[in-house]
Amino acid sequence: MRTSPLIVAALAGCLAFPASASASASASPARPPSAHGCALKGATGWTDEGHDTDPVRFRRATGTHRVLTLFADFPDARATGPTAPYAAHLAPAADWLREASYGRARLEVTPLHRWIRMPAPSASYGFRRGLTFEAHERYLRDAVTAAEPYADFSRYDMVYVVPAREASEISFSPAYLFDPATPGVTADGTRVRWAVTFGQDMWRWGHKVAAHETGHLFGLPDLYAFTGETHRHVGGWDVMGDIAGTAPQYLGWHSWKLGWTRDDQVACLGAPGRRTVRLTPVERPGGTKIAVVRAGRTRAYVAESRRAEGNDEGAPSTGVLIYEVDSATPTGEGPVRVVRARAHAPGESFTDPVAGVRVDVVAGGGRGDVVRVVRWKSASAGAV
Repeated sequence: MRTSPLIVAALAGCLAFPASASASASASPARPPSAHGCALKGATGWTDEGHDTDPVRFRRATGTHRVLTLFADFPDARATGPTAPYAAHLAPAADWLREASYGRARLEVTPLHRWIRMPAPSASYGFRRGLTFEAHERYLRDAVTAAEPYADFSRYDMVYVVPAREASEISFSPAYLFDPATPGVTADGTRVRWAVTFGQDMWRWGHKVAAHETGHLFGLPDLYAFTGETHRHVGGWDVMGDIAGTAPQYLGWHSWKLGWTRDDQVACLGAPGRRTVRLTPVERPGGTKIAVVRAGRTRAYVAESRRAEGNDEGAPSTGVLIYEVDSATPTGEGPVRVVRARAHAPGESFTDPVAGVRVDVVAGGGRGDVVRVVRWKSASAGAV
């Protein structure tokens, strides 16, 4: 047996990763001219808003993802009930992700319906703020080793580990990304590259915590703030922000970054000029999904049509959402910032005079919205 994962511990407040995580990402394939001028290059060396996501460290976001779910209890926290309710709690995530990706990503989840006894007490794994990569990897390795007699890990792409409710010490849900520079975790001759180790917060966040943490495996950053007011940047507009918000889809920018929105569904204004664009809601398949105005080497403004039930603040969420993306801003520090809490209605506008960008909402309706995007200043291209 051999080993080799890199961990991203993404919880509701921090993202832990190994020292080697600052290595540069490999280049993405060339994009058609219509989208090329608005794609941003990542500038943090880790999970960010760039389109050049490292295809080795991060799981590709399209296609079928075969997931093995393990259920773990501990010498000091023995499970007292069956595993079925745990699996049922997270099961809706598969349908949610399929719909959010327009059918381009599918979770094929196989629960191993037995309790796997961990070799050490739950408190010994150190699930606290500042959980290290090494401690998290030890936890995953113990779970995988305990489950290996009962499952063939070579059949799966990802592993989910779900703790017994009695294990209060396993409090949050970090994502794990393998580190190619370390020996890591192996089972059945297969390297465990991507995993989510759920914690007791899954009962508070619901099944969308699986969509959030799996998003990290695809290379997405956290959109909530690690310091200060937690949800000041995007509120409940994206599941990488407020997981429990009522509006979360993935933002149209994320859908494009992950390959769920095609390049020909992106209206790009990469140079001074103007465009009028009819947008279809991101919650529905088909049509043009985002209008992007390049605003600098690592910055862009995005407009998208939203038809959600209402965001986490109860504000209107039908209309045009406008936000700034900066691929040089690290995870947890606001790489995406919505320009105001609610969506924009027809007749409303947004202007950034410094960047020379303006977005006007021209019309709206049940099928989507029409926007006019304007850029009157030159900006450094620097596209990938």
